[in-house]
Amino acid sequence: MEKDTLYVAFSTQKGGVGKTAFTVLAASYLHYVKGYDVAVVDCDFPQYSINAMRKRDAEQIGTDEYYKRLAYEQFKALNKRAYPILCSKPENAVQTADEFLESADTKPDVVFFDLPGTVGNAGVLKSIANMDYVFTPIIADRIVLESCLSFADAVNKNLVGKDGIRLKALCLFWNKVDGREKTDLYQIFEQAINELELPLMKTFIPDTKRYNKELSGDKRAVFRSTLFPADRRLVKGSNLEELINELLETIKL
Repeated sequence: MEKDTLYVAFSTQKGGVGKTAFTVLAASYLHYVKGYDVAVVDCDFPQYSINAMRKRDAEQIGTDEYYKRLAYEQFKALNKRAYPILCSKPENAVQTADEFLESADTKPDVVFFDLPGTVGNAGVLKSIANMDYVFTPIIADRIVLESCLSFADAVNKNLVGKDGIRLKALCLFWNKVDGREKTDLYQIFEQAINELELPLMKTFIPDTKRYNKELSGDKRAVFRSTLFPADRRLVKGSNLEELINELLETIKL
């Protein structure tokens, strides 16, 4: 029996809250650590930031013996190639993924989409409606949060669970949480989230610079890469593993 590929997006209408970073982190963790087959559709038109990251990663491996050896050892251990990254305008995202699946030798378990949350764009809304699940990172800044909740509320009320709509759920999760614990301010914000009846994931991501660590010439442990998973030493305390496990539980993979 052929498996169904899940379409999963990190999406919000506000920039700078982490959707691109989590698209890469989730894709790399599932593909290189968890053993799933993954593809990514980069809809960050026109700069295509995930595809640009892949080019930087490949250039670093090509010129640095340390990372070249890491890549060789990883390939030998996993016997699988890097996941494909497809570039697409947001309104064509689903068509891009569908066409890829038709010709793919191995059907991915998950296709991750880095989608903008342009609620006013009918094409983008159609792409969101054709996801199985949408995950929206939020931060405890009132202006940013109001924008993210406006997007999430519109999607939740108009798309999730509606007849003829593929989208099963939209889930929020806290990113860039200051300190080890959430403060009383989060209780106030979470009350508003609860009143909107929006699902909020249990896992929250602490505010830590490790989420910015890409491949570099200093040969330090890498956290965010399209060719490697986050380094185990950096994963500890980042809540990334907890977030991925909760994501897998949510999408029932």
